[in-house]
Amino acid sequence: MTTRHVILGNGPAGVVAAEQIRKQRPHDSIVMVGAEPEPPYSRMAIPYLLIGKVGEKGTYLRKDPDHFKRQNILEVQARATRLDTKGKVVHLDNGQQLPYDKLLIATGARPISPPIPGVNLPGVYPCWTLENARQIIELAKPGSRVLQMGAGFIGCIIMEALALRGVKLTVVEMGNRMVPRMMTEGAGSMIRDWCIAKGVNVHCSTKVEAIEQGGKPAGLMGKIGAALGMGGGQSSGAPLLAKLSNGETLECDLIISATGVKPNLDFLEGSGLEVDQGLLVDDHMQTNVPDVFAAGDVAQVRDFSTGQKTVNMIQPAAADDARIAAQNMMGLGTETQGSLAMNVLDTLGLIAASFGQWWGSDTGQSVELVRKESFNYLRLEFEGDVLIGATSLGLTDHVGVLRGLIQGKIRLGEWKDILLEDPTRLMEAYLACAQSQSTWKLPSNSLQH
Repeated sequence: MTTRHVILGNGPAGVVAAEQIRKQRPHDSIVMVGAEPEPPYSRMAIPYLLIGKVGEKGTYLRKDPDHFKRQNILEVQARATRLDTKGKVVHLDNGQQLPYDKLLIATGARPISPPIPGVNLPGVYPCWTLENARQIIELAKPGSRVLQMGAGFIGCIIMEALALRGVKLTVVEMGNRMVPRMMTEGAGSMIRDWCIAKGVNVHCSTKVEAIEQGGKPAGLMGKIGAALGMGGGQSSGAPLLAKLSNGETLECDLIISATGVKPNLDFLEGSGLEVDQGLLVDDHMQTNVPDVFAAGDVAQVRDFSTGQKTVNMIQPAAADDARIAAQNMMGLGTETQGSLAMNVLDTLGLIAASFGQWWGSDTGQSVELVRKESFNYLRLEFEGDVLIGATSLGLTDHVGVLRGLIQGKIRLGEWKDILLEDPTRLMEAYLACAQSQSTWKLPSNSLQH
């Protein structure tokens, strides 16, 4: 008897789960539902599309157009509108009903639209989908005046792509530093200084209060468009006015909203599933309803460091969660070790990373190394003699070691006091302590992990 697997979402989590099931269950039925008209693609590849490093096909998760057909994975383009967990049926916006034996919810996230007057005007876009990328490419020409709202993890990735397109870029961030949700104040402030030195105008502790139509067109094309009466269209370059909380008013040809995202869970109303910040799951990635699992940006998983349930919106975590969910959809009883906060960010050539409980512990100790002139930063957080969190900037050699020590929960003994005196001796500490205490191996290419 075959099992009917339905997977809602065709991003990295959905694709990994579908392929994992197919590998081990060649005869089971697998249906993968995606809401966008494009083939499954990676949002993390969109910045490469913006700078012309790849075409749209370069963002696709699988390059062979017949890949899923060959795998006997049925693709459906639709959006889930309702979930009947008692009848085990998913209702889609195309009128289709999908019965299931096992269901994976991997519907991802969507951009949050900030409550700002004028945020829906032409020329104001998020940077989340391939369609958004097309809109941005149309307007982000060399010399264009671009304002980006938000300097979080996603915002910094977008910012680099915009800078490489040759635009005149201003970034506005409500927090007192850049990437405030993944970097300490010292590191986030140093990233801001780096961006300013690279020609990006950065305003922290600032927000956009209103957006209006108006202003003067930039460049020759803008003047031609104005002379021809082209107003309000996507390609006209019709200027916008952004009023900032610091009293400034900026003329913009394009405004990008990168103010955060939230899980796609609206269709679960009345389903009986427990939802908090995301969809609550146990260590098997199963929800409170039997046979319903979740992975990726929608899943609220036990955090590796704190033990509390958290939504960890990074692609490596989504893939890990999806593998575990797929194993349990096949009844194999696999458990997660917990979701490790793990961020590696390239901002205009400056590599930043944070791992684990990077914000520290009230009962622990920490050490901070700051070299402003060379844009080097390292902060280590300890609980007892175990490294529980770390933040680094411009020190790429330590990235894999940091992850290994934290994820291995390695007891450092006397090496903790040595690191409190000189945190750069991380590799020595790892070699001295880790090999005898943990089976976790240092990745051969630590920067990619």
